[in-house]
Amino acid sequence: MRVSPKSDRHLPEVPPPTTSAAPPRDHHGESQRAPDWMRTPLKTCRSRASELKVCLSLMTRWLLVFGIAMAAIPARAQTSLTLDPDGQWRPVQRAGQDDPDAKVMDQARRLLAERKPEEAFDLLDGWMKAEDRRKNPYTPEALLLKGQAKLDDDEETNALREWEEIVKNYPESEQFVPALENEFEVAKLYINGLSPRVLGLRIDDGKPVAEEIILRINERLPGSKLAEKALITLADMYYRIRDLPIAVETYDVFLRLYPRSAYRSRALQRRAFATIAQFRGPGHDPSGLLEARYQIEDFQREFPSEADRLGMSDALVARLDDSAAAHLLEVAQWYADRGDVTSQKYILGRLITKHPGSGAAVEALATFDKNHWPLPGAKKGPDAGNAAAPAAPDQPAKGQAGQPEQANPKEPTP
Repeated sequence: MRVSPKSDRHLPEVPPPTTSAAPPRDHHGESQRAPDWMRTPLKTCRSRASELKVCLSLMTRWLLVFGIAMAAIPARAQTSLTLDPDGQWRPVQRAGQDDPDAKVMDQARRLLAERKPEEAFDLLDGWMKAEDRRKNPYTPEALLLKGQAKLDDDEETNALREWEEIVKNYPESEQFVPALENEFEVAKLYINGLSPRVLGLRIDDGKPVAEEIILRINERLPGSKLAEKALITLADMYYRIRDLPIAVETYDVFLRLYPRSAYRSRALQRRAFATIAQFRGPGHDPSGLLEARYQIEDFQREFPSEADRLGMSDALVARLDDSAAAHLLEVAQWYADRGDVTSQKYILGRLITKHPGSGAAVEALATFDKNHWPLPGAKKGPDAGNAAAPAAPDQPAKGQAGQPEQANPKEPTP
């Protein structure tokens, strides 16, 4: 009770207004407070969320403590053995804080990473000349780093010398395969147009050097992924510079050595195209066309969808058939110009029999009709006409007796 200042009446005490916010209301003016039947689950969820947060905090602390403890535990030393020149097993010296040779290797790598190849090479060269390092386990690694330093300094020829020393003198080391991989990278530089230095000038052709490197890789690591990649790179180089006979031979060797290679599709395709490209016209030897036809059929059988995409379909086989028929028509005309009607008729008969759907066969039939010759199919026996006809070759040989060379370019070239 409190006393009013104006009177002695005792007035009832009014409670002070609460500071808690009123519950939110919607646009209808109704309260949005959760009903009573939802308040208990909400309280339970809040309590469980707080408990989960505490558990996660504790787990994080325990994991941090566990990681610090594991890092403080020293790792168990592992001993590796290697054969020395006397045939005895010796422990390999591991890189550590107290190993001066390992520090030199680490410093050389750091200099190479900082693009300081000259300083790295001087450091490694001085380390190798300080004493006889031929039996040191770090010598192959030092040679590998020296070669990398020379390559970074644009002296790939000297780099090849360093890596060749690893390949020849340390084939049992771990740096044997990396050295060959680095040599292959230099070979790719030469294939792509880099010229070796001659008297300080890059004026020489590097492709012969690349060929030698790739052939040596296949001799030293036969059947490996590196040798496979190197050989297909060499075949692609021949294909690109249009050395087609060597390209076909190299692709053949690749397909025999690596029948399940991932590059098989490309090898089959380019071998067929290189074989077709060697045909120079109806007046020349067409033997490659038949081989190309078989190669295309092999490609269609193994890669049908890719054959359709590349155009290696029956249409290409038909064009090859037309080219072979045109060659026979050219040979028949060569005999006709010399008055050898029997040989001409024999060659035209072969053309009609072997290439009936070609344009040259239409011309051959017109010649038979013009001269009133019986068609090859009208004879009684299939081999009757062949037995009486002379065994004339598809193309006259050069310098053969009775067949002088002709200057007409339309005739078969000798």
